[in-house]
Amino acid sequence: MSECHIAVVDDEGILEAGASTAVVPWWSFTKTLIAVAVLRLEERGEVALDAPLDGYPFTTRQLLQHRAGVGNYGGLRAYHDAVARGDTPWSRDELLARVPPEDLRYPPGEGWAYSNVGYLLLRQLVEQRCDAGLHAVLQALVLEPLGLSQARLAETVADMDGSAFAGNHGYDPGWVYHGCVIGPASEAALALHRILTGDLLSPASRTALLDRHPIGGPLPGRPWRTTGYGLGLMMGDVLCDGMTAPRRLAGHSAAGPGSVGAVYHAAERQRTAAVFTADPQEYRAEFLAVQRLFLV
Repeated sequence: MSECHIAVVDDEGILEAGASTAVVPWWSFTKTLIAVAVLRLEERGEVALDAPLDGYPFTTRQLLQHRAGVGNYGGLRAYHDAVARGDTPWSRDELLARVPPEDLRYPPGEGWAYSNVGYLLLRQLVEQRCDAGLHAVLQALVLEPLGLSQARLAETVADMDGSAFAGNHGYDPGWVYHGCVIGPASEAALALHRILTGDLLSPASRTALLDRHPIGGPLPGRPWRTTGYGLGLMMGDVLCDGMTAPRRLAGHSAAGPGSVGAVYHAAERQRTAAVFTADPQEYRAEFLAVQRLFLV
């Protein structure tokens, strides 16, 4: 098996023995942290979830749930070629010129399509409201209140060179436009567990976070039997060998050059697992997380 780092939090909120403290990129699990930051600002009256975002026809809630209709850069050949060459990341303005947020795939609220550009707009929103960069925003609103001391926003190639995965080395995290947190696998598990079981968010905010928009049915080759998306949370029912029936998970999968991950919480068991592996296929990390949550 490829290099793998696993951490599990038990139903008492304690890391199980052997939890990995290896530093890894959290990739799109960062979206969950951004969503929490937005909700904390909403609690303060500094963000309105259901108001149009700065002149656009979509709302903050629709961006958080990938229902705004905003495009994505993942399908741009120029993007993949530039990353492969090791080019300096495009500026935000250049990216938004290539994927204009106003060129919608569908009317806001009438579809669902994953969008990293949408989360870049959310990053810009929290940076503007806090008059600070995303690193400071996440530290103040999410990471420090959760008691996490090592996780931080990756901002340079040197940050990525600190990853336990050699395949991450040399990558410029500026290509992840909404931001990529890097930190111990153990802190990723603790982050999700404390977000979903602790008091960082108000009950109303946690309800909003978990408000699931159904997407579809099974994903071939992956543990998902149903799929949905909350606010910065992938959600659905999973099944793997050894389980007698599907069970519900909430969290986020993660993928980038050199590693993938799966950070998920099983509410019925009050357990959370974070799995990061050098294997390029997301399904392996997801299956490992499901096994650690329900079969151990």
